Amino acid sequence: MSNGWIIAVGASGGAGLEDICALLSALPPSLNAVVLIVLQRPWDQRSQLLEVLSKRSQIPVVIAPQGDRLKPGIAYVGEPSVHLTLLERSFALMTSDRPREHGNRTIDLLFRSVADCRGLKTIGVVLSGALDDGSRGLAAIHHAGGQTMVLRPSSTASHGMPENAIAFDGPVSVIGNGGWLASEIIRLVSSTDEPPLAMS
Repeated sequence: MSNGWIIAVGASGGAGLEDICALLSALPPSLNAVVLIVLQRPWDQRSQLLEVLSKRSQIPVVIAPQGDRLKPGIAYVGEPSVHLTLLERSFALMTSDRPREHGNRTIDLLFRSVADCRGLKTIGVVLSGALDDGSRGLAAIHHAGGQTMVLRPSSTASHGMPENAIAFDGPVSVIGNGGWLASEIIRLVSSTDEPPLAMS
């Protein structure tokens, strides 16, 4: 994966889970990119995230073991009690056993680690969720030269993750519905000349 794409996805809550499922169902099995997924959920409860995502995804979904090497065409999730981040230089996955130290900043941690390690060939995606986790990490991806995508907020939505990500810092590459985000991911990962994305 020295030259491959990394797609980092963050969401929270039931709506965020549905957004992740919809995104994975729209990504083809031949996707030449690694997908890293963080869904905020209770750290001390058993999670069925892997089972739920696997039923809807066209690409394999696996729990990320400590230090596992990244493989394109696979979506990685972490256990509820750990943080999922990218280990610098080796491009291996790394997990932390202290989830409470960073409060509700699990998405920011993933996005920042991806920005630090991968730079240009990075796509950060903020989906539904409450509060503002992901905003700072998405800005880090933008400043590292990566692409940033945010689910278009609904007119009835409260001020949550998408709204905060859009308002936080710097332009967002793509704002759109889930289908549009998936199509732009596929287009970008498949492109050989990497044209800049336009907002939609």
